[in-house]
Parts: sequence; C-alpha cells; structure tokens
Amino acid sequence: MTQIPKSAAQLYETDFAAWTEKTVQLIRAGQFGQVDWDAVIEEIESLGRSERRELKSRLEVLLQHLLKWQYQSSLRSGSWRNTIDEQRHKIADLLQESPSLKSYPEEVLAQCYHRGLKAASNETELAINTFPVECPYSIAQVLDGEFLPDIIDL
Repeated sequence: MTQIPKSAAQLYETDFAAWTEKTVQLIRAGQFGQVDWDAVIEEIESLGRSERRELKSRLEVLLQHLLKWQYQSSLRSGSWRNTIDEQRHKIADLLQESPSLKSYPEEVLAQCYHRGLKAASNETELAINTFPVECPYSIAQVLDGEFLPDIIDL
C-alpha cells in the first residue's frame, strides 16, 4: 500500500485536489511557512492564462459560425444561431468577470479568425480561399448580439 504524502509540496505533485485543500487550511490557519508558495504562484498564473485561452477558443468558434452563417446560408439552423449567441454571451461573461481583458479579443482577432477560418473550411468543405484572407468583421460586429453577416452567394 502506497503511503499518501503529507507535505504541501508533495501533495501538489501527487494529488492536486488534496493540495488545494491543504493549502487553504494552511493559509487560513496562518501557517504561511508551510505553504508551497511557488506552486501557489504557478496556479495563479495559470488561472490568468486559462481565462485568455477560453476567450480565444470562444472567439474562434464564434468566427467559425459567423463564416458558416454567411457562406452557407442554405444550411443555416437554429443550432448555428444558438452557438453564435452562446459564444457571445460567454465572451461577455468573461469580460465582465475580468474587465482587464477587455482589449484582448481585439488583440487576438486576426489569430482567432485564421483558426476559425480553417474550422469553417473543414466543416463546410468549402475551399479555404473561398473566404476572405483577413477577418471581414470588426471586433465590435463580432461581439454585437444583433450582428449577423450578409449572405454571400457562391
């Protein structure tokens, strides 16, 4: 039978959930010398990166669906519209919870567009050069709950 490690540093490597509980207990008890501060710092930094990753991912999916909406209008569905709305709502929630990220969607728009473009091309089976090379939507349009792009007849 394997012995369960007891120090915070050991727990961080072997049982993350137990490490978080132990770390909270140590901080609440004022036992700061026993806290694995390097791991705490690493986790706080990770939280910030996670917020950015989620924003990018949602923006990519949103752009993918805006392109599908525009370039495959005959296949539009309530599901596509729901995905567009859901991504916008989740992005708005993230920006409300972390206002310091307000400019981030604009900063990564080009990168997210290229990923969304590739996904739209894969899913629609339209050649990638069917779509604009650069994002045809402003970040304001992308995030605007009322905006849907005009139909492109192919």
